[in-house]
Amino acid sequence: MAQEAIWPGSGSAIHEDSGSTPFGLYDTDSEFQSEAPQVAKWCAQRLGYPIMDVELQDTQFYACLEESISEYGAQVNQFNIRDNLFHLKGQSTSSNFTHKRVKPTLSENIFISEEYGQEALVGGSVDVKRTAVSINSGSQVYDLNALVGEVSESGASIEVKQVHYEARPAVTRYFDPYASTGFGTYNMLDGFGFGSYSPAITFVLQPMYADLLRIQAIEFNDQIRKSAYSFEIRNNQMRIFPIPTQSGSVWIEYVTTEDRDNPLRTRYSGSSDDTIVSDYSNVNYDFMKYSNINDVGKQWIRKYTLALAKELLGIVRSKYGNIPIPNAEVSMDGDTLRAEATAEKEQLIEQLRENLEQTSRKALMEAQKDESDFQQETLKKVPYPIYIG
Repeated sequence: MAQEAIWPGSGSAIHEDSGSTPFGLYDTDSEFQSEAPQVAKWCAQRLGYPIMDVELQDTQFYACLEESISEYGAQVNQFNIRDNLFHLKGQSTSSNFTHKRVKPTLSENIFISEEYGQEALVGGSVDVKRTAVSINSGSQVYDLNALVGEVSESGASIEVKQVHYEARPAVTRYFDPYASTGFGTYNMLDGFGFGSYSPAITFVLQPMYADLLRIQAIEFNDQIRKSAYSFEIRNNQMRIFPIPTQSGSVWIEYVTTEDRDNPLRTRYSGSSDDTIVSDYSNVNYDFMKYSNINDVGKQWIRKYTLALAKELLGIVRSKYGNIPIPNAEVSMDGDTLRAEATAEKEQLIEQLRENLEQTSRKALMEAQKDESDFQQETLKKVPYPIYIG
């Protein structure tokens, strides 16, 4: 049987599968089920019932209530996203933050600092490639274009980060004259073959640690007195210092500029940006559960529901601007109701946003600072106790 177009005085009960609301977002919530008829009755009475007829049905009041709860949750969630987005970036999109306290983290700071670490070769997410480059004695300049072809980075622009040269092992220069070993200047005595030694040479039996100390002395001497290879790059030409005195190989570490300058590269190998929070749009905040909203929030919801119901009633009454009666006509108040409803909704939204801004991280820290400063000023005026022995 069709419902009466006029409010009958009470609303029907809401059940999980009753379809009383358009989206059914809160139909399973026990508090919503019990309070929806009460809110509908309160709104009807605020609109003039029973002195005046209210041309709305209970399902229309329930639809306004559902929209009010969703609007309240949207305003609170939008504020939380703005206030916490810096700490939520990089978190999993499967994590639900509704009604959750978000702890400040350093993840975004670390993410930014990794770029500096990348340039210093102490971190980052750009793959550092390595390859060997043949060098020739007396040749100082090497073309990086040719190098690109050698390492199969065809057409890619590269940036050399480091050049490594592996010196001969110290053991091959066991009797290095600069090692101050005190054992003469013979170079390894023909590779331990002891060739060309004279009868005057005395062989001394020594412990192994003496050999280790001598090798360490040679390596330390290389670090202090001898220059390792360095490089500079100009016009895509790599110039090696000092000029190589013998042919061999050097190892270079490099990155491709395409990898380095890619703003969409993932933080870790194998990870995907599709599963992490990247911006405002994919932070996981759900519709709030009505029973989890406190009484302060529910009072705002009731007032917003009344404003929506007033707007809807204004739309209904605006269908006919004037109704003719014998010898006259009656003007409907639809336009007035809609104007009042618009002003009330704007006022409620503005009030809610102001209250939320007063609880932002920045506002709370400023309030904490002011309170701390006030306490310090108060303590300055407290006299020290006088001790009497």
